[in-house]
This record gives sequence, structure tokens and C-alpha cells, in this order.
Amino acid sequence: MESPHFDIAVVGAGISGIAAAKFYLDIHPKCKLVLLEKDTSVGGVWNQSRVFDNFYTQSPFGTWEYSDMSMPQPPEEDMYNGVFKAKYTSRYLESYIDQRAYAGKSIRERIAFGFSVQRIKKEDGGWFISGRDAAGERHLKTSKLIIASGLTSFPNMPRLPSQEAFEHPIIHQKDFGQSTVLSSPGLNNITVLGGAKSAADLVYDCVKAGKNVTWIIRKTGTGPGFFLSSDSRISLKTAYALSTARVMSSLSPSLFNADSWWDRFLQRTRMGRQQMAKFWDAADKIVAETPNFDDRGADVRKNGFQNLKPLTPVFWQNQTGGLINRPSFWDTIAQNVQVYHVDIQELRKGTIRLKNGEDVHSDAIFCGTGWIPSLDFFDRDLLAELGLPQPLEQCPPDQAEMWDELEKHADGAVLDRFPTLANPPEHYRKPVTHTPYRLYKGIAPLRDDSIAFVGHVLIANYYRAAECQAMWATAYLDGKIRLPPLEQRRKDVALFVAWCRRRYLSNGDRGHWMAAEITGYTDDLFHQLGLSSHRRFWLWDAFVPSSKKDLHRLRAEYIKKFGKDSEILRIKSQEVNGHEHGANAHGGWDPSDCSARTNHSQIQGSVRSIHTGSDTSRHSLSSASPLHLTSTSSQAWSSLKRFFARIGR
Repeated sequence: MESPHFDIAVVGAGISGIAAAKFYLDIHPKCKLVLLEKDTSVGGVWNQSRVFDNFYTQSPFGTWEYSDMSMPQPPEEDMYNGVFKAKYTSRYLESYIDQRAYAGKSIRERIAFGFSVQRIKKEDGGWFISGRDAAGERHLKTSKLIIASGLTSFPNMPRLPSQEAFEHPIIHQKDFGQSTVLSSPGLNNITVLGGAKSAADLVYDCVKAGKNVTWIIRKTGTGPGFFLSSDSRISLKTAYALSTARVMSSLSPSLFNADSWWDRFLQRTRMGRQQMAKFWDAADKIVAETPNFDDRGADVRKNGFQNLKPLTPVFWQNQTGGLINRPSFWDTIAQNVQVYHVDIQELRKGTIRLKNGEDVHSDAIFCGTGWIPSLDFFDRDLLAELGLPQPLEQCPPDQAEMWDELEKHADGAVLDRFPTLANPPEHYRKPVTHTPYRLYKGIAPLRDDSIAFVGHVLIANYYRAAECQAMWATAYLDGKIRLPPLEQRRKDVALFVAWCRRRYLSNGDRGHWMAAEITGYTDDLFHQLGLSSHRRFWLWDAFVPSSKKDLHRLRAEYIKKFGKDSEILRIKSQEVNGHEHGANAHGGWDPSDCSARTNHSQIQGSVRSIHTGSDTSRHSLSSASPLHLTSTSSQAWSSLKRFFARIGR
């Protein structure tokens, strides 16, 4: 039986995969597109099978959604200080894929649920995908490919010493919502492993279920995360405003900031660095004041509560961060949980032996230990060719030597521009076992223009990043972006990797970490596309926080600039003699019809050129009037002024 052929396949139906499929269909509504999703519902980490009742979002209501569809407000009992239960994100995404239809087919009808991708290889100028679903082994071919499997696909399950001797449940956070541990009366002593936000959620829920809880954060790691309480004196809306206003981006040493006089003042003068330090010192104080690590009683200190104190300042983000959105979280932990910052020596039956000699009796272990990317469907040659993480020992020696040299020169450039990064505090550095991501703009391989990666950067607001990456990836796959020469792109990638390592320490070693760069990163991608309708007028552009409303006009601006469907096909036929690029009128995946096939000629060698700098001062200004400043923006501006006043005091 012949394998079905698609114009484009998207691997992963999470936030990024849905956005990528939706925008590609906006431009190519009649193309033959399939989304491959290994779960039975969409959303990735937010899908219906992973969320549990007390799992909350990390962003305030009104910011955690796509720009073209608002989420209905959850009931008051399912919200806390502006955030809401994650189950509403799951419902929102399910509704979104039903309401977006092209050529008579909704996005849902184009998704192959339960399809586990096992191998992807390059074949005859296209891509050959092998996988399995409920009916058995499946194969398909596609001319273009978007990998949206993301950074949270597979559980990062620790291999604990002698864990087979434990003889009790060891469960990853992925399966917490489906677990019966909390409702089992015979399982009373619960241990939670991990120092990040997911571990904190597990600990809190276990305590509230009436369990005796021990929280273990390993010593050979970056330590406990830093957590902003949603009921702190800086409100969640203010914190969000601070993280998305362009003027605040300048207070972080970011490659995405324009190398302007203001940036040079802040980063390269003593006075400027002092002002920047005041801001970040204030952030540390805000994070520390709610847990109150140092002023609790002797009983709390005996419980090891101080072991939750972050080991490095917020600025460096050597550990992960998160939003605490549970009532009386810190008091609950301080009064009810034994906290250890120590490594595990071994597991015995019902017991965890710690390296400090203590034994912890445990009926079950929950692992809030994070995730690993889903890239194992590429072989080692493709991992190297595409610039994806691979074990250091597998990296071809010539590539390793080339990148070492490029990144050495790039590191000098980073320190010249950002002297602050030359002097990090004492910190734990995880052993580096893999090469970093080396994707241009976090999306594109250096030598293949038929594949793009979305959702493979760690950034604050996934919805905004997903929509932006979807536009950039579509233009890239359509040959609409003129890229710099290969050598310059290598230098750009090396510069980003070197900066990432300096800016975010252990997290930066992965080559995809830009937690504080959401506005600068998306501005940079839009700038390379030549789009500017997301920008505001004059001072409003600098001081008003970014929001989903900024993106409303971008689709129309994109289509006006690049065209869509038949317009694109006509332009391409003029650019490439002897090649035609067609799109089948019937999209979607039909597992019962494996004979369906579209003949689809792949266009190679498209000439690409576009200005690639990130000098945001060169953007054309939005036509929006400053009089259109909304009441929400006014409130955000007032919040910004109050925050600066606190810093001044």
C-alpha cells in the first residue's frame, strides 16, 4: 500500500503546533496538511490527560490565549489572584481546533490522534515519517515539515539508586492527575523529588490531601527554584506588565535589545549597571519577602524550610522559576513539610536513604523532575545536520572544532557588550552532556529549508511566541525570507549560544533559554519579516506592556506583503523556471485511506534576503493613535510608575 503524501506535516498538537498549522492554513487554505499527535487530546503539557484539578496556569487571565480568540472567563471559584485552573486551557484549545476550518475541514479533522512518531528521515528531497497508531505501523511522506513536539514531550524520570528495591509507586508529574495515590488510605507517607514549580504543586496537593510529605531537592543540581507569590505586594498583573514592556527589556543584558546609546549606558557604564542592579535587587526582595525564610520559628527551621531559599539571584536564573498560586502556600509548606537539600544514596523497601545518613519512610514517590525534548525520531546524522542536541561524544570532530572556535570568538563579543555577565555569583553548573540547540532564530536549521522547529525555545509567553514563530516558519518554508550567507548565520548562532551560556548559566548551556526575552525575541522575528503593525506610537511603544491585541493586524499585514495561496503560487512560478508548486484541495489525515497521494514538487534553492539586525529603532511606527491607549494600558503604566518609585526608595 502506497504511503500518503502531504504538502506539510506538523509533529505535535500543543500550543505551538496548533499555531503553526493554523497560520500555514491561513496562507495555504487548500494545502494537504496533517498534525501528528501522540496523545488522544491536544495541548501537550496542557492536554486533558495531564492536568489535574488544582493545576493552575502561570499567566493572568487574558494573556494566556491566542490573539484571534478570547477565552471565556472561568468561574470565580476556579481563579486565584488572576490565574485560573489549567483545565480551562485544555478546553480552550479543544474549542479552538474545532472553530478554525479551511477548505471545509477543521484543524481537528486534520489531526492524527494517537500517532506516535518513531522515525523521520530525509528521502527523495522530502521527508519520510514512520510511526504507530492504534491500527499498527503507519508511514507517510511530506514535502515540508514542522517539528512542534516541544520541550515537554517526555518525562525526565530520574534513575534512582536501587529503585527496584523500593517496591512502591514512583510516578512522574505527567501521571499525577491520573494517579490514585492521594485517594489511597494506605499510602500516607509521600516523597516529592525536584526543586521547580511542578514539584511545589505536587507537594502542596499532597499536604492538602492529608498526607505526610517529604520534599527532596538534590544537592547535585541548581537548587530550589525562585517563586513569585501571586499575592505578593507586586501584583501578578504588574509583574506581567514589567516582563513585557519594552523599556523594561533594556534592564536585562539581552542580544535582542538595540545596541543604542541607552543600552550602552546601562550595560557599559558604572552608573548604568548600578541602576540595573537596583532593579534586580528589588526583584530578589519581592521574591524573598513572602516566604520569609529567615524570620520563622525554630520548629520551621528544624523542618528544613530554609532549604527552599534560592541559591542564586533571580537575575541569573540558574534555577527555574514559577508563580505560586495556591492560598497560604508558604505557611502550608513551613508547617507541614520536611524539606531536604541532599542527594539520595539508595532506595530500600519503603525507605529512601539520604547521603546525610537519614532515612525517609515513604509509601510513594512523585517526581516533579521536568521534561526532555522529543527528538529521538532523528538519527545521529540528522541531529548533527539539523543543529539539534546530541551527546557530546557523537558530535563529529570537525563540527565540534568549528563550533568551539566560533563560540570562543562570540564569547568575547558578548563580554565586550555585557561586562556584567563576566562575573556571575558562585553557582552549581550542571555537567554538560549534550551539544546545545544550534538553530537560526531558534527555528531554522542552517542547511535545510524544508523543515522548521517551533516551540523549542524556553520563553515566558508561549502563545505570543507560538504565533510569531508560526509566521516566521511559514515565510521561511515558502522561501519568503532572505537569509544571510551561511557563514554569517553560523556566527549568529554561535553568538546566541555564547550569550545564552553567560546570561543563564546552567540553563543557558542548552542553547534555547531566553526566559526574559519574549518581547525582544518576537520583535526580532517580526522585524526580519518586515512587519511592524504590532508596534505602537512613540513612548507608548516603549512603556505600554505588550499584549495579544498587538498581533491583531499582523495576519493582514503578512498577506499584504507576501500574498497567500494562488498569489504565492504565481510569484513562485515566476521565480523558479521549470518548477510548479501546487497544493491539493483536500487536507487532512485519513487513516483508512492510505492510497491518497498528492504529487508535490519541492522547490529548492530559493533566494532569500532580508535585513537580519535587531535594531528595533528601524521599525516603522504603527498608525495607531496614542489616544487609543486603553484603560488596561493606563493601569499597567501606573503600575510601572509605582514599581520605579519603590526602587527609588
